[in-house]
Amino acid sequence: MGGVLREQALPLLAAANNHGDLAVKLSSLKQVKDLILSAEPSSAADLFPYLLDLQSSPEPLVRKFLLEVLEDIGLNGLKHSSILMSLLFILLKDHSPLVAKQAIVTGTNIFCSVLQELSLQFHRHLTVERWLDDLWMWMVKFKGSVHSLLFEDGPLGLKLLAVKFLEIYILLFTEDGSDSDKVMAEALGRHRRTFNISWLVGHHPVLDPAVLSADANRTFNLLMDLLRSASSVPALLTISIINRCVF
Repeated sequence: MGGVLREQALPLLAAANNHGDLAVKLSSLKQVKDLILSAEPSSAADLFPYLLDLQSSPEPLVRKFLLEVLEDIGLNGLKHSSILMSLLFILLKDHSPLVAKQAIVTGTNIFCSVLQELSLQFHRHLTVERWLDDLWMWMVKFKGSVHSLLFEDGPLGLKLLAVKFLEIYILLFTEDGSDSDKVMAEALGRHRRTFNISWLVGHHPVLDPAVLSADANRTFNLLMDLLRSASSVPALLTISIINRCVF
């Protein structure tokens, strides 16, 4: 099966990388995604290094779609997706705002999916596999990178998405409010993968509720500090922070 998959996918990957027609590139990449999602995960993972080659595509729409492929792979089966996590961080710094914004959206959905899997795996087996622990380390790094975007020069739209991610982060690690599930579903968009800190009962080997709650509180205070310096913050960013912080 792995050999057949490679035989089908490699010409498509070559077209996605080298063809002169953007429509052909995107169509080829979509076909590769469909092949990967229909294949056995360990066989599909053999193609991931070839996907990484597309990160240097000159076409922003190809790089953006590549992130969507990463998201679908991650949400379909996390176990082998750590191979692709470097892609998330490279494209988070992409010179195209379209691509960098998609990196935040993709990372947000994977972040929530990893949290959910960490909780469920521990509940089922009272342990967490190493690959999932490694993925969580990537997610901690992602949170730090998105946090940093608020203080770097860059497009306002990117900063607004960074605030949205931080809102989700705060909600994930704050004890339930009456409307938290509804707000979370609206914030997460099409995938609506949710997690609740109350699921972390017992001594989870990776997630410490007290530490995570304290960091969520620090993140909330960070947004409040930005509001206090509103005179030096773009008006739209101030409005976004106000809207996000009234949970």
